[in-house]
Order: sequence, then structure tokens, then C-alpha cells
Amino acid sequence: MATIVAALMSFSQSLAAIGMSLLYSVLAVFQAVFALVQSTIESILKLGQSITTLVLELFQGVFGFIFANFVAILVLGGVYYLYRLRQQGRGPKVLRRI
Repeated sequence: MATIVAALMSFSQSLAAIGMSLLYSVLAVFQAVFALVQSTIESILKLGQSITTLVLELFQGVFGFIFANFVAILVLGGVYYLYRLRQQGRGPKVLRRI
């Protein structure tokens, strides 16, 4: 009788160990996914910071002032062009009136 009880205890301990291993595996997967998301967000923020630094350094001085004016003229011209297309009803579906 003692050997049956010992065998059942060993079996239950093995099942508990398997369950704990599965739980630790699931937690490790969640931790890996969280680390991936955190790393991705961090990389995106660093990219935005680099782009901002590039733009700020590019627009410094006289050359930057002239370049910024050209960019402003291009952006305003593009907005006006899209506005005129919308007024004429020939623009992309996104710009058409409902």
C-alpha cells in the first residue's frame, strides 16, 4: 500500500512540475512580446528624435531660412492645388464632397 501512495505522490508532483513549467513558459512568451513592443516603440521614438534633429539642423542659418521658405511655398502650393481639384470635382475620392 505504501508503494501505491508513493507512486501517486510522485505522479502528482510530476504533474505539478509540468504545470509550473507550462506556466513559466507562458509568462516567458508574454515577457518576450512585451520586450518586443517596448523595443519597437523605443526605436520609433529614436527615429522621430533623429528626424527632428535633422530638420532643426538643416533649417539653421541663411541657407536653412531660404530652404524653409521653399518648403513652405511647396506645401502651400500643394494644398492650393488639392483645394482647386476638390472645387472642380476632379480630385481623388478622398477630397470629393459628400
